[in-house]
Amino acid sequence: MDSVITEASVGIIQRDNGLVLLGERPVGKPWAGYWEFPGGKVEPNETPAQALKRELQEELGITVTSYYPWLTRSYDYEAKYDAFGVLESPAKTVKLHFFIVVAWEGEPSGLENQALSWQNPATISVGPMLPANAPILTALTLSPIYAITNLSELGEDLFFVRLKLALNNGLMLIQVREKQLSTEALMLFAACVIEMAAPYEAKVFINTDLNLARTLNATGVHLNAQQLQQLQTKPKDLLCGASCHNPQELAQAVKLGLDYVMLSPVQATLSHEGAKPLGWDVFTDLITGYTLPVFALGGLQINDLNTARLHGAHGIAMQRGAWVDQ
Repeated sequence: MDSVITEASVGIIQRDNGLVLLGERPVGKPWAGYWEFPGGKVEPNETPAQALKRELQEELGITVTSYYPWLTRSYDYEAKYDAFGVLESPAKTVKLHFFIVVAWEGEPSGLENQALSWQNPATISVGPMLPANAPILTALTLSPIYAITNLSELGEDLFFVRLKLALNNGLMLIQVREKQLSTEALMLFAACVIEMAAPYEAKVFINTDLNLARTLNATGVHLNAQQLQQLQTKPKDLLCGASCHNPQELAQAVKLGLDYVMLSPVQATLSHEGAKPLGWDVFTDLITGYTLPVFALGGLQINDLNTARLHGAHGIAMQRGAWVDQ
């Protein structure tokens, strides 16, 4: 017998400093004592966005004023029994519509007798987490601004000046991508980027070179579309993202359980002059209901971030736009 499918909306209530709000399920509810992001069931004739606003008002007493659509994930819960073999909660499949909530009115309070805690997604100090919510913590550690190195155009001296400036201004996610460098030169350059990023706890990914990422103890590796299609299993010791351009590549990234994808080109870009831009409408169609965080890439500037998030993106990736003099 198939399990029941329940649709629910979940709010990632996020402060400007990145802290997110978690609640502990109270005694008397299934999975009591487990921590989760607030939200609840989507009622008949209700959209996920409408359910989000209603649930956060009922649970926390806040009025949501600004939010972004984010991930959609499904989770299969097995039947749960108490110590006496009595069924506490039946088997079911939950389809979760996650939203990033960035502005609200009121101060959150536990209106359903649940404890609340503001937490850093990278260093959660409460637990256990409800199983359906735990996998998205890694996604929340990925900054919405993803910078791709541009040494070839800026030159070494200017690039490192701009990198230092960007790190001081809050850059937390960098990809080393310099196809023109020799193996030795790339290793030296990447090592310098990692060394500069370390005091800021910024994440550094290496483009396409898994061995180099491991050698330099980088955060992760970013695969091109060809590598993505050939990959059999996700590397266990690194975070892993990939470049995608179509539904087949997006599906392969989900199958492998990657940590994020870049979808491009959204707009015309000098890096791929012959590629036809997706445009925001097609971009949205491709990632509606998608499981993984998606970075929009291609001809974007920092002021495109809000547009990208309104269209379902986790954030934006930039090469030239990331290194402008600020």
